[in-house]
Amino acid sequence: MSLLIIGLTGGIGSGKSAVSERFAALGIEIVDADIASRVVVEAGRPALVAIESHFGSEVIAEDGTLDRARLRKLVFEDESERRWLEQLTHPLINEYIAESLAAAESPYTILAHPLLVETGRTRICQRVLVVDVPESLQLERTMARDDNPESQVRAIMAAQASREERLAGADDVIVNDQDLTHLDREVAKFHRLYLELAQPDKETDQ
Repeated sequence: MSLLIIGLTGGIGSGKSAVSERFAALGIEIVDADIASRVVVEAGRPALVAIESHFGSEVIAEDGTLDRARLRKLVFEDESERRWLEQLTHPLINEYIAESLAAAESPYTILAHPLLVETGRTRICQRVLVVDVPESLQLERTMARDDNPESQVRAIMAAQASREERLAGADDVIVNDQDLTHLDREVAKFHRLYLELAQPDKETDQ
């Protein structure tokens, strides 16, 4: 298990996945809460059975998998339904994350989590890296990427920590409002920093 865990977070549409991909290309293991959230509701798993029982067959696609877009629409239209889903899935996601972090062997590990601040997972991280963009850019990117109406994107953003709350908990920040060359430079800069932090204190050997 890596001794240094870097929590990576950012609001929807911030480019957190693009940052994760660049760290992964540098040989760093990524534990991704979004992947965990998909794994725990795969076909045949108890969570999917519970979701179908609660919401009905309309949230199940023809191939038997979860219709995530349909479920997302339902839970972000009803606060109580979102809370129900979180109470079901969050413990399962946390278990998956803990097992994955324990198995990681790179010099440091990235825990990519869109709700890192909201779920209190910052406490297991030695540093928190926030990918930050203006809210107007979040809206623009997410609407274009997911073909969602502005109202739905705003509902998702409202359910996440505010930009100010994320930045208040940040040790490091990447402002992702420029081109990919800028993003490459920023990731490389923090990669060098984290490699240094992951090394034992050389002064103790002298």
